[in-house]
Amino acid sequence: MDSQTIVAPMTPMGVSAVAALRVSGSRVRDVVEGLFGSKAAKGLVPRMANLGTARDPKSGKVLDSLLYIYFESPNSYTGEDVLELYPHGNPLIVRDLLQTIRSIDGVRLAEPGEYTRRAFLNGKMDLTQAESVADVIHSANRAELENAHRLLSGALSKKIATLSAQVKDISARLELDVDFAEEEADPDFAGWETRFVSIRESIQQILNSFRGKAALSRLPLAVLYGAPNAGKSSLVNALLGEDRVLVSNVPGTTRDFVEVRLFLEGGEIRLVDTAGIADKAMDELDALSMKKSREILEEADLKILVVDGSDESDPVVQPDFIVHSKCDLTSCHPEHAKRVEGSLRISSKTGEGLAELKGVMNAALFKKNENQEDLWITSEREKACLEEALAGVNRVLNLLKTNPAVELLAFEMQLVRRALQSITGEISSEDILQSIFAGFCIGK
Repeated sequence: MDSQTIVAPMTPMGVSAVAALRVSGSRVRDVVEGLFGSKAAKGLVPRMANLGTARDPKSGKVLDSLLYIYFESPNSYTGEDVLELYPHGNPLIVRDLLQTIRSIDGVRLAEPGEYTRRAFLNGKMDLTQAESVADVIHSANRAELENAHRLLSGALSKKIATLSAQVKDISARLELDVDFAEEEADPDFAGWETRFVSIRESIQQILNSFRGKAALSRLPLAVLYGAPNAGKSSLVNALLGEDRVLVSNVPGTTRDFVEVRLFLEGGEIRLVDTAGIADKAMDELDALSMKKSREILEEADLKILVVDGSDESDPVVQPDFIVHSKCDLTSCHPEHAKRVEGSLRISSKTGEGLAELKGVMNAALFKKNENQEDLWITSEREKACLEEALAGVNRVLNLLKTNPAVELLAFEMQLVRRALQSITGEISSEDILQSIFAGFCIGK
């Protein structure tokens, strides 16, 4: 492992109240001495917050007055000496601090994912936990975040460890039989098939839980549609709490669909405001707008029909839910409530019904998992390792029926064991580690 000390910001660039930087490696005390003086370096107490004035060690220029915390090896995120700095969130301050720290001998800028990689190499976490760090950061909804936290806490690691222990136990018995094959009678494999079937079922169960990152990264899509001037754009602005979409009393103001992001209790969604759909197009551009509205409706996970409270016309597309808009101005027509199982009175002006609508959207787009203890895997690498282990167990079961030679069985179980150990990183190559951590952000 690289012996150099590394530094990187832990927060994204941009103006904020506070920023954060992390330094990790054997030169942490040199960094403290360079920024805050020898007295501060000698008086370091692990996990104690200190207020100090950071200066450029060469020019003496004041960089910032900030908090810093020292974490002594091995009780840190990386398992090395770690220094965390919390300056004011001015990008100029962060840049000056980075340049000053990097100017200290033996310190360089961290590569993407290098902190987590060092944590793995120093035994602070296994490879499944290291991969889940990225899931914790990038989870788009609450269910994914909870799953990522379960992975980070070692839930999958425990399952794999149990499987590995079972395979090691069988392998040890098989290899013992190989060593004494010439001295003893043929091994008795009675009852072994049941053990292999049990292992296969456990592997298959984990494999069945796989959810690809591409599918998970797709945000749920809710589409508002209805007649021109039904109040769709006003509703979008009311849900967002800001004037994001142009609103006018003139029908047909929205000519193309407008997509925004809306945060609900369960996570982030895509919310689309479509051009009004009328019985008859006024012109060619109007016809094209309505065509695009129908196309985006075909992709929707939730179709919400927005109708003027006094509108009695039938919907052109069957909705999942009906919203009666402008209910502060007019009474909602009762016939709309009969079209679908559920409708809601809304006033974008007074806020009536907005909280209830968000609740309906959240329930429809983020359905609760019946078993909150279940977990799923998202790593293609882990999936490939499990498939390799499953194929090996299947070959073993076939050998038991066709050619139960102990040498062949022992060899196959070695392959199964290696595949399982690769999941948690007990066996790993430099290429695999590089591909995993290269996708991390700098600072993690």
